[in-house]
Amino acid sequence: MSSAPQQQSVTVIGLGPMGRAMAAVLLDRGYAVTLWNRTASRADDLVARGAVLAPSPAEAVAASEAVVISLTDYAAVYAVLEPAAPALDGRVLLNLTSATPEEARAGARWAAGHGAVQLTGGVNSPPSGIGQPESSTFYSGPRQVFDRHRPLLEALTGRADHQGEDPGHAALLYQIGVGMFWTSMLSYWQAVALARANGLTAADILPHADETANSLTQFFAFYTGRVDAGEHTGDVDRLAMGMASVEHVLRTNADSGVDTALPAAVVEVFRRGMEAGYGTDSFSALVEVLGKSAR
Repeated sequence: MSSAPQQQSVTVIGLGPMGRAMAAVLLDRGYAVTLWNRTASRADDLVARGAVLAPSPAEAVAASEAVVISLTDYAAVYAVLEPAAPALDGRVLLNLTSATPEEARAGARWAAGHGAVQLTGGVNSPPSGIGQPESSTFYSGPRQVFDRHRPLLEALTGRADHQGEDPGHAALLYQIGVGMFWTSMLSYWQAVALARANGLTAADILPHADETANSLTQFFAFYTGRVDAGEHTGDVDRLAMGMASVEHVLRTNADSGVDTALPAAVVEVFRRGMEAGYGTDSFSALVEVLGKSAR
C-alpha cells in the first residue's frame, strides 16, 4: 500500500458514502484534505479529524492540484464545477463519478477546455473496501498523469489499473462490471422471493446459491474462446433446451405467486434467439442476439 508524501494536498468533492470513505482514508495516509459538499454538515466528523471544509467549490479546487470527484452523475459534476471553472486551470480531476463512456469523453473535453486534465475512474469496490489492498479502480486518460499520481490512486484502492488513454474506456469497463453485478444480484433477489413463497428462507438456499454463483466462472472460461471465434456449435448445449428450461423457471415463479417480470424478460431473449434460427446452436448464440437492438 502506497503512502503519501508528508502533507500532500488533495481535494475531495462529494461526500456521499464513497467520497466520505475516500476522504477518511486520505486523512489516515497523511494527506492534507480539503473538502466540499453541498450539505456541509456531512463533513463535520472529517473536519474534526483534520480536514478543511472549503466554503465554495472554487476554493476547494484552488486548494489542491489533485481533485477527487465523487458525485451522482456528470450533470452534478457540471453543476458544481461550472461556477468554479476559472479555478480549474492546471488541476487534475480524478473523476470517479459513474458515467457512460461518451459522458466521460465529453467530461474530459470539458475539463481540457478549462485547462484541466481528467482521469476517468471506475471504482470496483464498495465504500467499505476503500483503502484496502485487494480493492481496485480502473483509470483511463493520460498515462503520464496516472503515473505521477499513482501513490494517491493506490491510497484510495490498493490496485490502480491504467486502461489506456481513451477517457471513456474506464467508464466502459466499469459499466460492464456493474451491469453484471446488478443483473446477478437481481437474479438472487428473484431466487429469494421464490424461496420465501415456498416456505424457505434466504439462509436455506444460501449453499445452493453459492454453488451456482461459483460455477459461473467455469462457464465464462469455457465459452470465452468460442464466443470470440464466433463459434456457437450446439455440441454441449442447445438453445432449444435452454428455452424449455427458462420457461419452466417462469412458470414456477408464476405458480408461486411472485413477480414474473425478470424471468419473463429472460424468456423473451431466448425467444428472440429461437426466432433468429439459433435453436440447434449453443445458447451462447444469444450474445449475437443481444448485440443488436431489439428495435
